[in-house]
Amino acid sequence: MYGKQTASLKAGEIEKKWVLIDAENLVVGRLASIIALRLRGKHKASYTPHMDCGDNVIVINADKVRFTGNKLTDKVYYRHTGYPGGIKETTPAKILEGRFPERVLVKAVERMIPDGPLGRQQMRNLRVFAGTEHSHDAQSPEVLDVAAMNRKNKVGK
Repeated sequence: MYGKQTASLKAGEIEKKWVLIDAENLVVGRLASIIALRLRGKHKASYTPHMDCGDNVIVINADKVRFTGNKLTDKVYYRHTGYPGGIKETTPAKILEGRFPERVLVKAVERMIPDGPLGRQQMRNLRVFAGTEHSHDAQSPEVLDVAAMNRKNKVGK
């Protein structure tokens, strides 16, 4: 053996915590990158790239997230129906006013998580709620104050 070995976690050694984040007045991209970091487990010293060692993240008030500048109206999301000429576009403002306002944040996080089976597993550890109520009180989640991490994470008062 040569020197020290990098510790690689086994499935039974992984410890997952529950984290609660209040997204009210938080900037979407900054919040999404913090959530993606938590879901992947990269904030832990025991991070193992091929294992799902991230935390379970609960986000409330996802309908009250904010965009900086004119992104709310000028940013465009594209999707394709699969049919010829089937490209559709929408703005964050339309999505936030629509039926599922939490999708803005979910899609932002999803785009920061790797594609593939491990990424899909990590996305299953994210629970996003539009309002203040959530159904995971039994897990007694620890509150993560994202606004206090950096003054730029929050918009407004």
